[in-house]
Amino acid sequence: MESSERTLAIIDRLRSAERVTVADLAARTGCSEMTIRRDLDQLAEEGVLRRVRGGAVSLLLRGEATPFAVRLREAAEAKRRIAERAGSLVADGESVVLDSGTTALEVARVLAGRRLTVVPLDLHSANALGAAPEVTLLLPGGRALPGTLSLTGHLAEVSLRALRVDTVVLGVCGLSVRHGLTAHDLAEVPVKQAAIASAQRVVAVCDGAKLGRTGLGHVCPVTALDVLITDRDAPDDALAELSAAGVEVHRV
Repeated sequence: MESSERTLAIIDRLRSAERVTVADLAARTGCSEMTIRRDLDQLAEEGVLRRVRGGAVSLLLRGEATPFAVRLREAAEAKRRIAERAGSLVADGESVVLDSGTTALEVARVLAGRRLTVVPLDLHSANALGAAPEVTLLLPGGRALPGTLSLTGHLAEVSLRALRVDTVVLGVCGLSVRHGLTAHDLAEVPVKQAAIASAQRVVAVCDGAKLGRTGLGHVCPVTALDVLITDRDAPDDALAELSAAGVEVHRV
C-alpha cells in the first residue's frame, strides 16, 4: 500500500474509532509496524492525531476539514487532471479569481506562465504564481487562516467586490443538488460568495469524493455554477443530478 493510501486508511480509521493501535493498523494495511509508526509520527506533526503508547488518538473533530498538509496528498493525480482541464477552459488574457484549497493550488501551477491576471485567495497559490513573469498577480488582502493560508475577512471581501473578472475557479468542500456548494470554514463563505459575484463564469473543481458531502457553511446553490470539473470516480447519479440542474459537467 502506498503512503497516500495508508494515510487515508489511518484517517478513516481515526474518524470511526478515535483511538487506533499500531498493531491494528499494520494488520489492516498489510504494512510493518515500523512503517505505521512513521506514518503516525508524520500525522502527529501535521496535527491529525496525538501519539500515545502503542498507537494514537484522533484530533479530528466531526465535520472538520482534514489538515491542508494531508489533503495535499489526497487524490493527487485526479487533482492534476482536474487542474489541466480547468486551465484549458481559461483563455490567455482572461482575469481569474482562484479560490483557496489543494485543487486550486494545482490550478495555480497550471496557470503559471500564462498571460493572465490572477487573484489568488490563499497564500499557497499566490506563492505558486509569484515567480511567473507572464502572470499579473493581484492580492486581495485579508487575514490568512492558519494551515490553509486562505485569505478571509473584510479586506478580502471588499477587494473582490471592487472587481469584475472573467472566471472564478472555486474549490469545494461539499457539493450536492440538495445543499449546494458548502465550505467547512465559515470565514471562507463570504469570501467565496464575493468571488462568485465578481465573475462572469463560475467553475467548480473537486475530486469525486466531495460530491454528496455537506460542509457547515452554505456558499451557493448549484444553479450558481456554470461548470463542474471532477474526476472519473465521481458517482454517476450525483453528476446526472448536477447536469439536470444546468451545470456543465467535465469528468477527467
